[in-house]
Amino acid sequence: MQISRTLFLAAIGLSALAGCGSTVVFEGKSSIAISAAPPPRIKKIQPHIGRVVVGAKALEISEKIQFELNKATILPESFGLLDEIAGVMKEHPELKRIAIEGHASSDGNKAQNMTLSDQRAKSVMTYLTTKGGVDVTRLTAQGFGDERPLADNNTEEGRVKNRRVEFNIVERDESKTK
Repeated sequence: MQISRTLFLAAIGLSALAGCGSTVVFEGKSSIAISAAPPPRIKKIQPHIGRVVVGAKALEISEKIQFELNKATILPESFGLLDEIAGVMKEHPELKRIAIEGHASSDGNKAQNMTLSDQRAKSVMTYLTTKGGVDVTRLTAQGFGDERPLADNNTEEGRVKNRRVEFNIVERDESKTK
């Protein structure tokens, strides 16, 4: 007996609902045995795991923490990264003190950049302690404005690199290393 394409597709769809290795009956007609391997289990994958690595002198992050323009308000797209940073700190009790440093490019007013970079570093610290559960005694926060550039402030690419938040390891207790 030949099954129409629609009936065949319906049988496949119902097999997912009914479970593999069962029998499906269509509108009181003859039954069709359906036998197939179960579909693979879909594992919830966290796409950004591994963005934070404990280095010799710093927590190295592969993405930037994003803020509202000219504000210290962290954008929601950075919450996952900050949660990951908090998780790494909890997994590494040997990291006794981390200095959160805010940095800016040379665009704009020097004093304003200093203030904003400091506010952003403190905003990150607040997030890590209140939402991330990191002990406040393990963190310090300070802004450096445009005093410590990584790249040339005369190019847009350089200015983008200079706008950053760093997590420098100030104190490490090797007796607590895993």
